[in-house]
Amino acid sequence: MIKVLCMAVLMLLSVQSVSADEHVNIDPLEPLNRKVHNFNMAFDALVFKPLAYGYKAATPDFVEAGVGNFFSNIGDVGVLINNLLQLKFDDAAVDFARITFNTTIGLGGLIDVSSVMGLEKHHEDFGQTLGVWGVPAGPYLVLPFFGPGSARDSSASFVPLDAWMTVTPPKTRNIGYMTRLVDNRAKLFKFESLISGDNYIFIRDAYLGARQQAVTDGIDEVFNEDDF
Repeated sequence: MIKVLCMAVLMLLSVQSVSADEHVNIDPLEPLNRKVHNFNMAFDALVFKPLAYGYKAATPDFVEAGVGNFFSNIGDVGVLINNLLQLKFDDAAVDFARITFNTTIGLGGLIDVSSVMGLEKHHEDFGQTLGVWGVPAGPYLVLPFFGPGSARDSSASFVPLDAWMTVTPPKTRNIGYMTRLVDNRAKLFKFESLISGDNYIFIRDAYLGARQQAVTDGIDEVFNEDDF
């Protein structure tokens, strides 16, 4: 439930939440969404969370940092494409420079030399791109395993802009996917205690507020990947 917890943290870092009067409009599928949400949380508690605990206990901090940097560098390829699609050419140029320096000087992305050089890390995905293009978010939607989303963002997540998808053989690609998920999940342990009240509502409002900020470019003001 990486995205679930991440969005909850973003809310606590002053992302605007959705008011109570808007809940019915933005979450018409709440009964179904709650069931899927509960399934996801149970799966996380039984499977994903223990894996992340084991990974964190067995992995030295410098290795964790290298894994995170490596996949962050690969993720910058998708960020670059989305900045181009949004006509943010200056940001795209920074993305290209980050990929170049981190892949070469940073030993394949294991070391984030670009941040040290002052090249800002951006956070763009195809859901944000669709939002910039004017595609409405649609109703709130929780998918099994994928977590919270909207009709727009959930469909956008299946657009193949993840550079890791090109890795062969499939066994290596699948191991990489799992490693990335477990590594990201492990980084969120310190934030779990911040979720309070009805965790479904907390997470929903956090997600919707964060996504609105992301589309309007407010998210980079409150979200710093280095905090994780």
